[in-house]
Amino acid sequence: MKALILGAAGFVGGYLIEELKKSGKYDITATKLSFETLNICDAVVKDVDICDLAQIKQVLREIKPDVIFHLAAQSSVKKSWEKPQLTVEINVLGAVNLFEAVRSEHPTAKIVVIGSSEEYGDIDYSAPVKETVMPNPKNIYALTKRTQEELARIYCQAYGLDIVLTRSFNHIGPKQLPQFVVADFCSQVAKIEKGIQIPEIKVGNLAAKRDFTDVRDVVNAYVLLAEKGVKGEIYNVGSGVSVEIAEILNYIVSLSDRKIVVKIDESKMRPIDVLDVKADIEKLSALGWTRKYSLQQTIKETLDYFRKDTL
Repeated sequence: MKALILGAAGFVGGYLIEELKKSGKYDITATKLSFETLNICDAVVKDVDICDLAQIKQVLREIKPDVIFHLAAQSSVKKSWEKPQLTVEINVLGAVNLFEAVRSEHPTAKIVVIGSSEEYGDIDYSAPVKETVMPNPKNIYALTKRTQEELARIYCQAYGLDIVLTRSFNHIGPKQLPQFVVADFCSQVAKIEKGIQIPEIKVGNLAAKRDFTDVRDVVNAYVLLAEKGVKGEIYNVGSGVSVEIAEILNYIVSLSDRKIVVKIDESKMRPIDVLDVKADIEKLSALGWTRKYSLQQTIKETLDYFRKDTL
């Protein structure tokens, strides 16, 4: 089978490539932007801008993939507040370009579209959230992902495209950029240990609770959805458990022998934040998905990555 990964130079892309290679079922083509680097073995790499319809059509004509993983996105909530137009162009226009290209060039391809738990926004989180809950986005990134989802639904119904969607909760692991909370904490601790940063960690909202899953478990879910996901359906991808950010920070600090002071940094606070988020993963689990990596293992490996990578 032929797999096409759009936006493979990001955090998830490399892990997804490795997961596909492990299965031994796929010939892989991965795309990146022209200024990005992507060094991988046993896969074809092409420069494709999701905002350029002609480029997407060209790669579809060349590859004729059986499955497309749509990872290309502006995925930072913080950046979406700073650059809303860019976020809309990549996340919404990019999705339309992909759907149009598939519709005209290769309509039999199955598309796995990656959405976000941020779409749920301001809802009742007293119990794990099900896919049937009506989303109520509270930030610009979430709104663009919700719009992408609605576009996918229409393209499924009107044009018969085979699209499976996720609402992915927080995923973490080695190689993640420090603009995301767990990687940020691990990066700061690694810098403190090497004397690059004073023994002080700057943080945002520590009271928020989030559902964290190892990126390797997440990409395992994406491949499973490519193989077993039902057309037009949405699947939560997460652990089903929420953990307070303060607990994450305390655990990371406990892995270091340095005495570290924690200080609130207003620049790390979101204009609007949701206090507690956790996924109901019954629908994904019914396809055979199980979590393999504990939160503690993932955090340890992430910290060790920054310890090796921090100059």
